[in-house]
This record gives sequence, structure tokens and C-alpha cells, in this order.
Amino acid sequence: MAYVVTDACVKCKYTDCVEVCPVDCFREGPNFLVIAPDECIDCTLCVAECPVNAIYAEDDVPADQQEYIALNARLASRWPAITEQKPPLPDHADWAGVKDKRKLLEE
Repeated sequence: MAYVVTDACVKCKYTDCVEVCPVDCFREGPNFLVIAPDECIDCTLCVAECPVNAIYAEDDVPADQQEYIALNARLASRWPAITEQKPPLPDHADWAGVKDKRKLLEE
């Protein structure tokens, strides 16, 4: 079972999680991160590091965000790996508490 980045990450892109990942399974898009499911070792280290609680075990992804399971897998095959922490997006604080951001995700 892999971990999944969900809606809360869209337009924030905090990268605290990237720093603790022992297998470098995060991939970076323009305004979102994903986890490569075939590389994730289910260590749970990233979960506690996410300031907006965007990361879930695949079995625990909320019902209204199930599409993010397939989305992580699909985008992980296209986006480059990110292995070092970067600053969040400039307006991250404005988006951190916003819900239903899927339509804002840039692929």
C-alpha cells in the first residue's frame, strides 16, 4: 500500500515531506506533488511532515478524494523526482485551508 498526496497540497506544494523520504518517491508538478506508488515503501515519515495533512495511506484516502489515488500514479510517471526541500508556492498561505482544489491542479 502506497501513500497518496491529496487535494490539500494543490496550490501549496509544501515540500517538507520530500526531505524525510528515504526512497525519493516524490514527484513535482507545477503546483502539486505526487507520490510514485511503485517506489513508496510505506514508511509513514512523510505524513507527519505535511503542514496541511495532505498525505494519506491509500486505504485511508477520504471518499471524496479517491480520484487522487489514480492521479498520483498517472502523474508520477510523467513528472520529475524532487529530492530536496524548496519553499512553498508564493501564495501557499492563501490556499492552505481551501477545499475542493482539484480543478486548480496543473498537470
